[in-house]
Amino acid sequence: LNLRKEMKKTSKFLTILVGILVIFTGMNISEDKNIQWMTFEDAIVANKIKPKKIFIDLYTDWCGWCKVMDKNTFSHPEISKYMNQNYYAVKFNAEQTEEVKFNGYTFKYISQGRRGYHELAASLTNGELSYPMGVFMDENQQILTLLPGYQEPRAFDSVIKYFGTNKYKTLKYEEWEKSYKPSF
Repeated sequence: LNLRKEMKKTSKFLTILVGILVIFTGMNISEDKNIQWMTFEDAIVANKIKPKKIFIDLYTDWCGWCKVMDKNTFSHPEISKYMNQNYYAVKFNAEQTEEVKFNGYTFKYISQGRRGYHELAASLTNGELSYPMGVFMDENQQILTLLPGYQEPRAFDSVIKYFGTNKYKTLKYEEWEKSYKPSF
């Protein structure tokens, strides 16, 4: 019984330590030219310590438009800077085989023919598995919206700022889009 308590304390300590390291190593990322991608688990831990919105890029290795989005949109300096300052950005392979624990559940890879899918990707998208797929979560890890398909930089900039500035709480996206002025 005492060993179990000590293991729980050690586990909590390590989780907090990882979260602190994630936050402190990310303090200067606004100067970085690339999005500072993290694992889903690291984003959840960091969010518990310093709440931010979470953006998840669901991709697969075979997805051509995912690669185009990496090259054209995610590598854009203004996009990278804004994402690093306002979101925990997660790059999640929707066909990965590693298990992920979240909200008391262990999400696994499900084999299906030649390929399969990860239960977390299916859960986040309500089973609508198409790629690329962006998932926006608020600071409480509630899904705000799904953003399917390739997004060119200006269109993506509009969306990340709509959620990043909390305009989604008071304006419909169509109204926001009329007033949105791209910074590039």
